Parts: sequence; structure tokens; C-alpha cells
Amino acid sequence: MKQRQGQKGFTLIELMIVVAVIGVLSAVAIPQYQKYVAKAEVASALITLSGLKTNVEAFTVENGKFPTGSGTEEPENLGAPAEMDLGDISFTAQGTGVSGASGTIKFVFATSASNSVSSLISEKSFELTRNNSGTWDCQTSSSDGVDADLLPKNCK
Repeated sequence: MKQRQGQKGFTLIELMIVVAVIGVLSAVAIPQYQKYVAKAEVASALITLSGLKTNVEAFTVENGKFPTGSGTEEPENLGAPAEMDLGDISFTAQGTGVSGASGTIKFVFATSASNSVSSLISEKSFELTRNNSGTWDCQTSSSDGVDADLLPKNCK
């Protein structure tokens, strides 16, 4: 008599269960990964702006005013990278005369279609604001700002 051989391979049900488990894990992991990438891009932009604070402070002490972002006061002349894939940097002076030392350094993220910027932060912005006493504050605007949960803890 011939002995029966054992079954080899997987059943259709077993394969369907594996596919379902992978689908559930992907549904959770992909959004978390996208959020992680967006947080990393925001942190990179914040580091770039934070590096500019020293040059802006020196400019403010030497000239008695915040840089306007035009002419010799352009971001590139104050140490900002000329080309950034993530977005654009701009300076805005907020005061004149005695209060002329206040202003903002704003970072606006590029569109996700044109660059490799996360869709969670595409065309959104945040800024570092300097008051007259030289204190810096990191914040986001309510209309086009980066979501608060994507900003580093010291920037809300």
C-alpha cells in the first residue's frame, strides 16, 4: 500500500489572513511615517533659521534695525542658503526708530508637487520673531501655519 504524503504549501485562507494583517499594519504605519518625515523637515528648517539668529543679531547691533530682506539685507547676505529645496526664507522688519530692532524670519515650505516636501507641510509656514529686547520666539500663524503637532516642543 502507498502511504499518503502530507500537504505542502499554504491554503487560500492562510494567505488571505496574512494579506489582511499586512494591510492593517500598513494602514497604521504609513501615516505615522509621513508625520515623522514632516517633523524632520520642519526641524531641519528650524535649525536653518536658528543658525541665522546670530547673523541677524550682529546686523541689528551694528545697524540698529532688523534686516528688511532686500538689497544688502537679503537672507543670502546674512548666511541663509541661496537655494533650499524645502522652501524660502524671508525677513520682515516690524518696527522703525527705537523699536526697529524687532522683526521676523519666516520660512515658507515649497509645494509638494515641485519638490520632495511632505504634503503635510506643503506651502505652510512658521517664523522666528525677535522683540526689541532681543528675545526670540518661535511660532506658527493660524491661517497658513504648520500644524502645532509637527513643530518641535520649543516652537509652539
